[in-house]
Amino acid sequence: MTWSEMIQQALAELRGKYVRCGGGNMVEKGKVMKIMLTVGLAMLGYLIFWPTSISPVAWQPDTNKGYTGPFEVNQRLANLEKLSMGKDLGPEDFAINSQGDIATSSHSGYILLQRKGDVGFARWVNTKGRPLGIEFDSQDNLIVADAVRGLLSISPDGNVSVLLDSVNGSPIVYADDVDISRDGTIYFTDATTKFSAQAYGGTLAASFLEIFEHQGHGRVYAYQPDVQHAELLLDGLVFANGVAVSHDGRFLLVNETGKYRILRCHLQGEAKGSCEEFVANLPGFPDNVSATKDGFLVGLASPRSHAADVLAPYPFVRGMIQRLPSFMRPSAKDYGHLMKLDTAGRVIENYQDPSGEFSFVTGAIEVEDGYYVSSLTATHVGFLPFPRAKSVKH
Repeated sequence: MTWSEMIQQALAELRGKYVRCGGGNMVEKGKVMKIMLTVGLAMLGYLIFWPTSISPVAWQPDTNKGYTGPFEVNQRLANLEKLSMGKDLGPEDFAINSQGDIATSSHSGYILLQRKGDVGFARWVNTKGRPLGIEFDSQDNLIVADAVRGLLSISPDGNVSVLLDSVNGSPIVYADDVDISRDGTIYFTDATTKFSAQAYGGTLAASFLEIFEHQGHGRVYAYQPDVQHAELLLDGLVFANGVAVSHDGRFLLVNETGKYRILRCHLQGEAKGSCEEFVANLPGFPDNVSATKDGFLVGLASPRSHAADVLAPYPFVRGMIQRLPSFMRPSAKDYGHLMKLDTAGRVIENYQDPSGEFSFVTGAIEVEDGYYVSSLTATHVGFLPFPRAKSVKH
C-alpha cells in the first residue's frame, strides 16, 4: 500500500469514527485520536521519504529589487495588436528568411509562416515534436531547437531532417533555443539534460523541475554543419535558455533562467572562450534573447517567486514541497514583460503588461515597423508597433 492510499484509508476510517463518536464515548474518542496520529505520521512520512524527481541543492539568490529603476512598472506592452495563429497557440520564437517571410513555432508541433505581404500566420510544417527556438540559415533552411527531437533542419520545400540528437553519446534531452553566426556556426542550448519534456509533463513542467532543483544540468553547444561536429561550450547552467550572437559576431549571450541572469561568452579576441555575467539579478525569469542592430531583446517569462527565493537555501524543505500537490508549490505569475538591452547590458527599453493579458513573454524579433512578440501560452502573436509607425491592419 502506498503512502497516499494509507492516508486515504485512515481518513475514511476517521470520518466513520467521528460519526459514531457523537455521544461522547471515550473509547471511540481514543480510537479517533489514534487514527489522527496515524494520518499525521503517514503524511509526515510521505513528505519526508516519498521518492521525488528532484535532488535539490542549496543556493543563495541576490535580493530581488523588483520593478524599480529601469524596470519600473508601466503599461507599454498592454493592448498589443493581435495576429491570428489559427487553431495553434504558444508562439515561442520567430525567424525571418531572405524573402521576408516570418516563421514561428507552436505547441502543436507546427511551424507557422506569415508570408511577406500577408497578415496572420498559417501552418507550414509539423516537426512531430515540440519546436522552440528557430532561426533561418543562409540557405533559408529553418534550424529548429526541438525539445523532443533535438536539433532539426527544415528545407525551404518543407522537408524535416535531424541534424543532431546526441553529442558524443550524450543525448540532447531538451533542445531549447538556437542562433547562427555569420560563419554558419549553429549555437544552441540543451536546457536540461535531466528533465525531458516528454517524461516530465511538458516543457513548462520540466523547466520548473530544473529550476527548483537547481543542480545545473543545462548546456550550450556550437555545431559546425559543414563537418557535422558539435562542441560543448558551457555546462552546469540552471536551465540554459535563449542564445543570441551579437550583431558584430564578437560574443554570444546565454540566458540562464534559473539564476535570473544573462551570460556573455566571447567568440573572438583575447577573451575568446571565456564567459562572464552580462546582466544579473533580473526581476524575472529570462527566456529568449534576440539580437538587433543596436542591442538585444529579452523576454521575461514571469516575475520571480518570493517563495522560491526564500526556499533557495533549504533543499530539504524544497524536496518536501515538491511532494505536495502542484497548486501548493511556488508557481509562475501571469505578467507580460519585454526589455531591450544595449550592447553593454544596460536596459534601454522596458515594456510591461501587469494585467497578464499577454503573459509568459518569451521574447521578440525586430522588424522595420515594430516588434513581433512571442509567448509560451498566448493564442495569438503580439505585434508592438514603433511610435512612428502606422499600425498593422488585421
